[in-house]
Amino acid sequence: MNRSEQEQMQDRSLLRSTQGLLFDDDIPDLDDEAGYRGPTVCKVVGITYRQLDYWARTELVVPSIRAATGSGSQRLYSFRDVLVVKIVKRLLDAGVSLQQIRVAVSHLQDQGVEELSQITLMSDGSSVFACTNADEVIDLVQGGQGVFGIAVGHVWREVQGTLSELPSERPADEIPPAALDELAARRERSSRNAG
Repeated sequence: MNRSEQEQMQDRSLLRSTQGLLFDDDIPDLDDEAGYRGPTVCKVVGITYRQLDYWARTELVVPSIRAATGSGSQRLYSFRDVLVVKIVKRLLDAGVSLQQIRVAVSHLQDQGVEELSQITLMSDGSSVFACTNADEVIDLVQGGQGVFGIAVGHVWREVQGTLSELPSERPADEIPPAALDELAARRERSSRNAG
């Protein structure tokens, strides 16, 4: 065995020993009904509200619980949405093009929760590759294509830890229909009295 083959075997051994960090299926259960408002998402991810708003308007990352419906309305992002926003931020920070990020986001949104936690995104700065096992990572690194990686499971735990300390709400936390009816009745009475 020549030196190059020994180095390759050591690289594979190292990557396999860190496989638990890259492909960890020990992902905790989530509250699927909890939602997070824009300012909370911005705090977790480290972006401005303007940036988050732009990403929603251009449909890079659309809130899946509640979209904005006009002036004063609040978008409500699911945990999964926050996770994708965090990954988008990391890819942008690494210099990946917005076009490639859109492809990566589309791939992430097509995955189920179990599959999502098993993905490691690898990039060479211009392309993004979704790897689901250590062998795919090794092949990319050996081919010179993978420069950096983002283990989605690790980002998942990071986001979950931060969100656990911040406020969430449920779509049902909105104004109850009976209160809306009372408000509508008051407005109607007020308009009749004014006219």
